[in-house]
Parts: sequence; C-alpha cells; structure tokens
Amino acid sequence: MSDSPDQPCTSRCQNIVLVGFMGCGKSTVGREIGIQLNYPLVDTDCLIVDSVGMSVSKIFSKYWEHYFRDLETDLISQIHGKDCTKQIISTGGGLPLREQNRAWLKKLGYVVWLRASADIVLERIGKSTHRPLLNEENPKEKVEMMLAERDPIYADVADLTINTDDLEISETVHGIIESANYHFSNY
Repeated sequence: MSDSPDQPCTSRCQNIVLVGFMGCGKSTVGREIGIQLNYPLVDTDCLIVDSVGMSVSKIFSKYWEHYFRDLETDLISQIHGKDCTKQIISTGGGLPLREQNRAWLKKLGYVVWLRASADIVLERIGKSTHRPLLNEENPKEKVEMMLAERDPIYADVADLTINTDDLEISETVHGIIESANYHFSNY
C-alpha cells in the first residue's frame, strides 16, 4: 500500500475516475463506460458497504460522517497502492473533500467531474432514504448549499467537467470515452 499521494502508480494509470455530487450519474455512467471499454467498475461506496457490512446510511447514523470519510481515505489509498490500470473508478460524492484524496485521484487517472444542478439532483434521487446527508426538512436548500461548497473542490480535481443536466447517458459516456482516449494518447 502506498503511504503518500505523492508516490505515483508504478505505471501511468489509465483509469477513468468519476467524481461529483450524489445523483449526478457516476454509477450509471461508470457502468456504461465499463461495458463499452470492457473495464471493471470500482464503486467506492459499494466497496465500503461490502467491507463494513452495512449501508452508507447506517454507517453515518452509527459512526457519523467523519468515520465514513476515514473509510473513503483508507480505500482510495489502497486503490492507489495497487498497480492498477484500465478501470472505471466511481467515487462517493464526498470522497474528494479531503485534499489527500484529491491528490490520489489525480494520480489514479483521468478525472471526470459529472455535474448536475440542484433541481436535477433532487429529481434523480427522488425521495431516496439512503442518502444520509439529505434527510432534512428542506433538501433543496441543503443540496444548493452542499453544491456551493463542493463545486470548487470537484473543479480542483477534474481534468474534464461535463454538465449532465440535459445529456442522455449515451452522450455523456461518448464524450468521456473520446476525451479520455485523447488524454491517454498524450502519455
């Protein structure tokens, strides 16, 4: 395992890393890119749920958000520590919040920020009860506040930004694949 985000992967990691707020399409788009490129999908939230044996919302309610963020940092450092390439890595919405995680994400590959407006996020996640950060009286206000806080963080780590509000999944996937191919051809 790598101890520091300053230590690069042993080869240029040709992974596509998806970041963005919940409901922006990371898992859906990641699955489709994986199918088209025949790359495995690494979903960080799913890996954490599998390792801990409880849902994200249960982790939040039992151990609080800071514990979950620690699990994310540990996981992304483990992924970085492997000599991995040609994977789609779909991150949880809060994983890039920590500066060290952003450094690891940049080292892992081509980082794509899937962006969505508050209205679209709320439309996509509906009345989901497994989103612990949105179990509030006014979820739209909470989403707008969190987007204002997180957008500069996502922008900091991203090689490419795609606003998914008015795009079909196939359009988003095509744009990412074309852009990533161009990016990796320069290495």
